[in-house]
Amino acid sequence: MLLTRLPLGTSPPGAELPAAVWAFPVVGAGLGAGAGLAFEAASSPSPLVAAFAATIFLVLLTGALHEDGLADMADGLGAGGDRARTLEIMRDSRIGTFGTLALILVVGLEVALLAAIEGAIAALVTAGALSRGCMVRLLAALPPARPDGLGARASTPPRGAVRAAYATAVLPALLFYGLAGLWPILTAVAVTLVVSRLALRRIGGQTGDVLGGVQRLAHAAVLAAILAIR
Repeated sequence: MLLTRLPLGTSPPGAELPAAVWAFPVVGAGLGAGAGLAFEAASSPSPLVAAFAATIFLVLLTGALHEDGLADMADGLGAGGDRARTLEIMRDSRIGTFGTLALILVVGLEVALLAAIEGAIAALVTAGALSRGCMVRLLAALPPARPDGLGARASTPPRGAVRAAYATAVLPALLFYGLAGLWPILTAVAVTLVVSRLALRRIGGQTGDVLGGVQRLAHAAVLAAILAIR
């Protein structure tokens, strides 16, 4: 399982995985469209119910993979310690205080934002594409912090695949919101820069948990930016 738990084939092995990063924003946009439809289908009772429906849809289709990464990243970076200790904490399957708080705050914020946003499908497609583009940026810019795992297998993607991913990631924002779509794009860039610098300083690069963490943080931040421009 890489970006979704849907039975669409296995993850590309070896050198094929870095070349497939162009599809990350496409998958994100597709998941966002599905979540947007779930939102609209459940919108009759209240926007809050619809927001929960969209969130549950995303969690079910991704297998909570990115949420797990966010929790592990928060536990590792929040606990302190040297590089080895931080990586050890991030690898631990148990969730700690920082991970629990990160999940509650980020998921809770997203539900609140979705309940307030008009045009949930456009917002979720945009956030899904941009947040997966953030993952590609970390894979292209940072070395793997450990020799195994997703961060190592997908690191150093080809330039052509990276450029295609960037173009696909920003396209929904510009199509749906015009020039105002630059704000969600810049917001995603800012989140990526912060996470990138923090990960590089603390663990010397990226891991699968960091990729999941930046996706979840960027997704929430992009929704906030969209609410601000609507």
